[in-house]
Order: sequence, then structure tokens, then C-alpha cells
Amino acid sequence: MAAKGARLIITLECTECRTNPDKRSSGVSRYTTSKNRRNTTARLELKKYCPHCNKHTVHKETK
Repeated sequence: MAAKGARLIITLECTECRTNPDKRSSGVSRYTTSKNRRNTTARLELKKYCPHCNKHTVHKETK
């Protein structure tokens, strides 16, 4: 399934879950969203709720 046009689907992953091995539950919080490739060329960073950390954390775009 190829993306038509400038929009593409990206995955946002919690930065604290990835770096902290001593958290209360296993797993990493991931969200999917879309972005415009032409307008936003840099990697996207958003503050989203992480159920594993039980708070709002920075979620970064992954490959």
C-alpha cells in the first residue's frame, strides 16, 4: 500500500520507556499519525500520554 501525495503515516514512540529499563511495566507506548512530508521535513516530536509511564512524555518519530 503506497502512500499517494505528500502525506505519510509515521509512528511516535515514547522516549522515556525506551531509555528507562526500571519502569513499572514492560512495553513501549506507540502512536501512529500522519504528517506532510513537504511541510515537515524534520522528525516530529509531540507530548502524548504514555500509559506505561503513567504521565505525558515526549514521543519522537521512529523509522
